[in-house]
Amino acid sequence: MILNVSGRTDIVAFYSEWFMKRYEEGYVDVRNPFNSKMVSRIYFKDVDAILFCTKNPKPILKYLNKIEKPIIFHITLTSYKKDIEPNVPPKGEIIKDVKKISKIIGSDNLYIRYDPIFINDKYNIQYHIKAFNHLCCLLNGYVKHIIVSFIDDYKNVRKNANAIHYRKLTEDDYKIIGKFFSQSAYENGMTVQTCFEDRTLVEYGFIKGECLSHELAFKITNKIYKKGTARKGNKCQCVQMVDIGAYNCCKHFCKYCYANYDEKRVIDNCLKHHNSSSLLIGNLENDDVIKIRK
Repeated sequence: MILNVSGRTDIVAFYSEWFMKRYEEGYVDVRNPFNSKMVSRIYFKDVDAILFCTKNPKPILKYLNKIEKPIIFHITLTSYKKDIEPNVPPKGEIIKDVKKISKIIGSDNLYIRYDPIFINDKYNIQYHIKAFNHLCCLLNGYVKHIIVSFIDDYKNVRKNANAIHYRKLTEDDYKIIGKFFSQSAYENGMTVQTCFEDRTLVEYGFIKGECLSHELAFKITNKIYKKGTARKGNKCQCVQMVDIGAYNCCKHFCKYCYANYDEKRVIDNCLKHHNSSSLLIGNLENDDVIKIRK
């Protein structure tokens, strides 16, 4: 199996020490987000590769040489400021760490996510074009792949409507993004793609691809995997992965986040986190049903 660490929260940024303790002890427990008494137990001996998804890779850097599994990184780097991403570190620091990771795992296994794109009076189309081009220039030679996506109407997005205040993208907006992003990526030796978007922008130079393709998964593990089935009516073509995170426990507090929708619960959940627990949040209870995930 391939572990997703994690689409539900930023384990790398806030819980790297816990993750490494689980790795060293050989297993991790994960509560089912839809049935809290059901717990999956995952043994790392059954793990073929690890996908780290993060906005701040720095906390895991010192541990990478201890992980004896193939590693892929998805690092989100946007152009938004503190009004949208209150607790994300300065982007210049993240870029320095991206370069370090590229040297460790190689640029083929490193993806940057410019994600999600939304447009308002402050973050207008020209702002994104300039920011994306600057990002590509800074990462030339270190990154080969960039994934973009567009904002979705999540509960948290609606709650933060006054802060985000985004407008719907027009066909002209998609055309401008497609052409200019493709040009910036190409000039810096990169591909650019969407993943799981209705608008793929392939007509403007984007490639057609997935966040974690079957080709890359086979290349690093020599195994064939099923496609994922967890998102939006089973249309996602990405490789099936197992997420070990939990919702409402990321302290970045990004205004557009799909995984956080209750800041009070985030604070409460963070207080329930213990590095000694096999679970990310809280502890096992007597009536939990534990099943081994293969």
